[in-house]
Amino acid sequence: MTDPTLELARRIMACPSVTPDDAGCMDILGARLAAIGFSLEWLDRNGTRNLWARRGTAAPLFVFAGHTDVVPTGPLEKWTSPPFSPEIRDGKLYGRGAADMKTGVAAAVTAVEAFVAAHPEHPGSLAFLLTSDEEGDANDGTVAVTEALQARGERLDYCIIGEPTSVDTLGDMIKNGRRGSLSGVLLVKGIQCHIAYPEKGRNPIHQAAPAIAELAATEWDQGNEYFPPTTWQISNIHGGTGATNVIPGQLEIKFNFRFSTASTPEGLQQRLCAILDKYGLEYEIKWTLGARPFLTGRGPLADAAVEAIRTVCGIETELSTTGGTSDGRFIAPICGQLLEIGPSNATSHKIDECIAVDAPAQLSAIYRRILEKILLA
Repeated sequence: MTDPTLELARRIMACPSVTPDDAGCMDILGARLAAIGFSLEWLDRNGTRNLWARRGTAAPLFVFAGHTDVVPTGPLEKWTSPPFSPEIRDGKLYGRGAADMKTGVAAAVTAVEAFVAAHPEHPGSLAFLLTSDEEGDANDGTVAVTEALQARGERLDYCIIGEPTSVDTLGDMIKNGRRGSLSGVLLVKGIQCHIAYPEKGRNPIHQAAPAIAELAATEWDQGNEYFPPTTWQISNIHGGTGATNVIPGQLEIKFNFRFSTASTPEGLQQRLCAILDKYGLEYEIKWTLGARPFLTGRGPLADAAVEAIRTVCGIETELSTTGGTSDGRFIAPICGQLLEIGPSNATSHKIDECIAVDAPAQLSAIYRRILEKILLA
């Protein structure tokens, strides 16, 4: 007998939903949810497909969140099999979205189907928050839904996002938080002049060099129980006209902080500017706060997840906050407890993206057991 989670994953993986196109995924998923009593609310914005589906009105509210969009395939000729024709071979499911994150979405749907079938009068409420704008700019996706929910005072008690979090085997790592992201564009001003007469100008590259060295060597914090230390990295640097006989008039540096709950955006901004001021630089900075850090400590949801993974997979999971940002940054402000639990991240965004063929069924079983521990306890 074919596993229902594997079949649903393959069905939506066949939809070429390159961000921000949903390509019919949510029509398939919405129909499945409506069939078990969910009311569907479409919150599309600027061409992005967004679905808020809810079953019940009682507390607590347990939500599964995820995205149906995928990154572009890259060169088709480098794929062993077509990226939108899911294929099973050598014990793995291949296709774009296998890991990130159509398996997670499919597993959540089948877990809820099984849970509702076994407990039709279950306590609390269930919901799904789905978007087709996570891999792109993410301006009209999950944030549009959370803004709508916040505007009407609708809060989430528990949320699981099916992003790929595992490393070597399903369940070996889950995310109980994410670092914040603070970016800046630094413009250091100098005075352009002929390179043979440096006394007539001011070289912003030379001026900025010792400040850059100090910024790179600074310990911003030591992290904490859940987060590694904050990091500061330069991503782009540009100065000069292209000519070899001109001292440039300005230097542009793009940088990024990945920061933990041990620091604040305001504190990092102040400390960075103090270092620049120490070296007498004339400068401007444009700041962009991409995400604040969020964290779910030990509690009912984390405990339920640890127990479910131990039961289904026979391993002890690791709670981690490593990696980049996720849509959890938009959900966390209106949610009591949030975790990311999904398949292996080893091939996400790669050519021949794949997961173990037994991962969909196992992930669905993990989700169902968590539901039972939270809503039926």
